[in-house]
Amino acid sequence: MSTVVVAKKDGKICIAADSLTSFGDLRLSSVYDSAHDKILRHDENYLGIVGSAAHQLVLESVFASKKVIDKKIEMDFSSRLAIFESFLALHPLLKEKYFLNAKDEDDDPYESTQIDALIANPFGIFGVHSLREVTEYKKFWAIGSGAEYALGAMFAVYDSAASAEEIAHAGVAAGAEFNNASSMPLSSYMIDLQKSPAN
Repeated sequence: MSTVVVAKKDGKICIAADSLTSFGDLRLSSVYDSAHDKILRHDENYLGIVGSAAHQLVLESVFASKKVIDKKIEMDFSSRLAIFESFLALHPLLKEKYFLNAKDEDDDPYESTQIDALIANPFGIFGVHSLREVTEYKKFWAIGSGAEYALGAMFAVYDSAASAEEIAHAGVAAGAEFNNASSMPLSSYMIDLQKSPAN
């Protein structure tokens, strides 16, 4: 799977991810994969996606497609509610155009979008999960198979770290060190947090 992290500190945000793609026991490292960056950019937003390798290509297609405009889907990632509404509007398109299998568990209350992602932008750091749940994080978070190691590392360094970048890099490094589905090198992006009284 992956280790994808976001961290926020002193008015800066960093999103970072490892670079390994795995298919069961088969590992595709950055040495062999020309598209190993797991972070997708859309306007001022950075999305780190875990799960099926198809998710990133599907979202790249969605963001580049006129269908999004034709169906009047506005991809707004500026708040928790805006992200929810964007993924809610996107769900039918994923089913119709990209043949998303929305079935997950029989007792799930809603159809699944099958996507788990972290979003970093000037408005903050957010997580989107398969049933379109959206969480806004105050300090940091991680997703993917290396998430538990990443969260521990980021918690350990958060107060003493000089920057959001240092915190995020510590998280990915821990995921790559201890999770067999994550590996270095990492990719990372820095964003200035929009100034507001809440930040």
